[in-house]
Amino acid sequence: MLLRCRTPTRRPFEFCLKRSYSAIEQRRQQAYQGGGKDKQDSQHNKGKLTARERLSLLLDTNSFREYDCFVEHQCHDFGMQDKKYAGDGVVTGHGTIHGRRVFVYSQDFTVLGGSLSKSNAQKILKVMDQAMTVRAPVIGLQDSGGARIQEGVDSLAGYADIFQKNVLASGVVPQLSLIMGPCAGGAVYSPALTDFTMMVRNTSHMFVTGPDVVRVVTNEDISQELLGGAKTHTTKSGVAHNDYANDIEALQGMRDLFDYLPLHNQDTIPTLPCDDPIDRQDQALDSIIPSDPSTAYDMKEVVERIIDNHSFFEIAPKFAQNILVGFGRLGGQSVGIVANQPLISSGALDMDASVKAARFIRFCDAFNIPLVTMVDVPGFMPGTGQEHAGIIRHGAKLVYAYCEATVPKLTVITRKAYGGAYIVMSSKHLRGDYNVAWPSAEIAVMGAAGAADVVFRNHPDKKSMEQEYKDKFSTPLMAASRGYLDDIIQPRSTRTRLIEQLALLKTKSIQNPWKKHGSIPL
Repeated sequence: MLLRCRTPTRRPFEFCLKRSYSAIEQRRQQAYQGGGKDKQDSQHNKGKLTARERLSLLLDTNSFREYDCFVEHQCHDFGMQDKKYAGDGVVTGHGTIHGRRVFVYSQDFTVLGGSLSKSNAQKILKVMDQAMTVRAPVIGLQDSGGARIQEGVDSLAGYADIFQKNVLASGVVPQLSLIMGPCAGGAVYSPALTDFTMMVRNTSHMFVTGPDVVRVVTNEDISQELLGGAKTHTTKSGVAHNDYANDIEALQGMRDLFDYLPLHNQDTIPTLPCDDPIDRQDQALDSIIPSDPSTAYDMKEVVERIIDNHSFFEIAPKFAQNILVGFGRLGGQSVGIVANQPLISSGALDMDASVKAARFIRFCDAFNIPLVTMVDVPGFMPGTGQEHAGIIRHGAKLVYAYCEATVPKLTVITRKAYGGAYIVMSSKHLRGDYNVAWPSAEIAVMGAAGAADVVFRNHPDKKSMEQEYKDKFSTPLMAASRGYLDDIIQPRSTRTRLIEQLALLKTKSIQNPWKKHGSIPL
């Protein structure tokens, strides 16, 4: 007997596709919820935004494209098989800031404390690889309890892989870190390897070992805030460059910084339309230098009067305040600014100031950002504290950075430029492209009083000899007569002169001798 097989009933393909897509969207929504509403509410109660809220404020509206939102950890030990979350504690992808491409990752503290797993690390590595491939910056929003203990060495390997990628990307694409919660143990070294690090006051912390370990090992009783809070790292350690009152201000600060930076090391310098006249002359600059050489003035005011729209984005304003570094624009073009600050220690260079400036100079040189140096420096800071702690070694870093830099280097001496500090501060001898001085400049081995004590120690009329020395060296004419200055200019014309020279130097092309890398005195 012939049996007939009944064809099974088939549902329309569209129905199957819809059901499948519905399951996918359900899983996507789970990823968007992170660790759940309760934990997101807890995050808000601490004054913190969630990982996705942060990205929505950092990036242009609707520009974010996410990677790997369905990724889960693969750990099945210690009950972890029941603790799987879509996305696994970090949100990754790319977007734009003011229309310019950027890759991002944002750690989600609501998912297992934002701890780093193997899968989690692979997500971060993927966006870093993509950033290198397409030549775009990377911004990391850090909010993590550290290594995921349940994964053991896999978590440590994840950190190591990220460190390696940070180093390979260094000098190729800008890398920026924003600490928005805890960042402890091995986790701190990735931000430390990036170019600029920002923190949020009261809610972000960085330390290699936390207060509990410190208490056990050293018997010191210290809070998280004092050990590794924003104030500590922006004023004492110099680990962080800027701090902000809350998440919203910090994310806006990151957007502002991003605007000054090229996308990669072969990109053109960001240039915005400039409504500040190139030939604007500020007569206040003609009288800003006090007649008494021992009276201080604010170099930051000088910088702001010269750059476009008086807008100066200062880096590390609370650390090593005797030197200013930061970004501004001249004729719409981004420039890096290094300036002695006479208000603090008369602008003398010490260890922290040397390292702060050297690191900034090397960043600008890596990304072809021209350097403008404003000089009023009496020398290096004297004293056994500085000498014994290595002022020679740290000062050499600043020398090295300026000597190595091949970007356009423009230098303006406003008042004092004494001794070795004159040489170090982007002098003509260190391949300065355009070196000028104001009429108030003094270029000498040391001040007149100190010189007279040495040179005319036994002279019967030491006072008159001091005046003679002062008359000879208290003007920039001797340096100009030897070609060490390109010109002596009126202070009011500084802005115009610098913009003219920047335009001239756009085609500058010099190369250092080939080497694998130099040996900077670290």
